[in-house]
Amino acid sequence: MMLRPIRRGLGISAGLDAGLARDLAMQCHRLGYHSLWSNDEPAASGLKTVAHFASAAPQLELGVGALPLDRHQPAQIVAEIDRLGLDPAKLWIGIGAGQLRAPIQIIEQAVAELRELLPEQTRVVVAAMRPKLCRLGGAIADGVLLNWTLPTQAARARRWVQEGADVAGRTAPVVASYVRVALGSGASQRLRDEEDRYRKKNEGHRRYFEAMDVAPGSVGVAAAARSELLDGLAPYHAVLDLPIARVLPADAESLHVAAAAAAP
Repeated sequence: MMLRPIRRGLGISAGLDAGLARDLAMQCHRLGYHSLWSNDEPAASGLKTVAHFASAAPQLELGVGALPLDRHQPAQIVAEIDRLGLDPAKLWIGIGAGQLRAPIQIIEQAVAELRELLPEQTRVVVAAMRPKLCRLGGAIADGVLLNWTLPTQAARARRWVQEGADVAGRTAPVVASYVRVALGSGASQRLRDEEDRYRKKNEGHRRYFEAMDVAPGSVGVAAAARSELLDGLAPYHAVLDLPIARVLPADAESLHVAAAAAAP
């Protein structure tokens, strides 16, 4: 039986202009989004972007994903949350191994440290693209954040998460995923350019996309009109607890795309 989404999120790249970030947060609150997410980049802090969201729409739940552990240690993450004055009860903190080896052990330890350092209300999320990390997230995390996935792959990843939860004897956590969305003239090219950037990001991503064996620019939703965008998102809504429409581009046009991707 198909699953109904329990939440709807919007995602944007870190480093968004502060004023635009606040405008986007206020709009997302008006449009009925449950949560607003930022990634994290070496030159742009995801937590700082989230702080801009929080200043304008404190009602929204806020996520950052993923903070790579080769650049962010758990104690540093917690210190930055405190420095920015973020409400722990509204946060989803996503972590990934980055370029570190032995990701299972590293992420397992980091989740345990974050549990000790953060209030109980803060949700800890594991970024996962492969079976072992999905199962680990199912066993220890409050959420699993997928990325660059097709609906059929998201459904398979959900089963891996459930397997991890079953072994650990716990209820399966929320399964979320970024879904890149682009709208209007040039949408297909924007989606393809973004995917191409990730295909070249590192060896792990290159192998991941090779294994998918799909044409470049086909992972996500590129649409000419809102109805087409909503139709493209529908299969993700059917298999995820939290579909996060990751809007392209990360500029003033994001306000228009956010409105188009909102619930009818």
